Amino acid sequence: MTTPFPETKTGLRLGFAVAVALALFAGSPARADTDKVLAKVNGVEIKESDVALAEEELAPSLQQMDPAARKQNVLGFLIDLQIVAKAAEDKKVDSSDDFKKRLAFTRKRLMMDSLLAAEGKAATTEEAMKKVYEEASKQITGEVEVHARHILVETEDEAKAVVEELKKGADFAELAKKKSKDPGSSDGGDLGFFTKEQMVPEFSAVAFTLEPGKISDPVKSQFGWHVIKVEEKRNRKAPPMEQVKGQIETYVTRKAQADYVGKLREAAKVERMDKPADSAAKPEAAKEPAKPSDSKMAPPAKK
Repeated sequence: MTTPFPETKTGLRLGFAVAVALALFAGSPARADTDKVLAKVNGVEIKESDVALAEEELAPSLQQMDPAARKQNVLGFLIDLQIVAKAAEDKKVDSSDDFKKRLAFTRKRLMMDSLLAAEGKAATTEEAMKKVYEEASKQITGEVEVHARHILVETEDEAKAVVEELKKGADFAELAKKKSKDPGSSDGGDLGFFTKEQMVPEFSAVAFTLEPGKISDPVKSQFGWHVIKVEEKRNRKAPPMEQVKGQIETYVTRKAQADYVGKLREAAKVERMDKPADSAAKPEAAKEPAKPSDSKMAPPAKK
């Protein structure tokens, strides 16, 4: 039974196949004896390290599999890859101009990925991550956030009717479960804590002026008509660094990579034939990744 070629994490089926095939044709590099041979295809060894490499690249296609099934699937793929790649070599597929172009592209892509990974890893020191955390914390600390509930309905008349029921003593959370069309109505319309920027302006304008315990008049937004109850207000605090360390590491890594590419571009002579000379002389700066304080360190707002 043949194993279908899964999608790689970069989406480049041929590129990865070429890279792995080259490694298999060349034979596995010298490794410790613990690198167990799992299969042989016409005398060519496929080892645990080969499976680990392929598993990393094929990750998007393997997410729903348990570890044992994933390993077997990847090993089957590598066996088929070796067989088909050898057949392609026998047919001189690698001598075509198209193949050579794809191979050259794949080689450059792998070199770029390896170099940028090294640059990113070198930049993610504890000192660098702590500095980013402290800067983000300064922006967050002291910002007001509100804990509120809401009931979302289609029309203003429905919203007015909800307000009247609440004035007569109806429980807000129970009424939200019965009346609200918000997907989160099962939580009694609870939105948790949020900042002004996390909600649409019409909603925030009312929620941040209400006192805790108060209920709003009907408020119109792009989603419909809201009745809002503010539960609590507080000054926002930055989460512990350990809680957001992964996000900070990603930011520091991507920023270091973007800065590195930017420096290389500044030093390079780039000629764009598809643009006027003045714009071609000014390559676009590498886009800086969003800082953790922009949204990553904020709890997601329910709508």
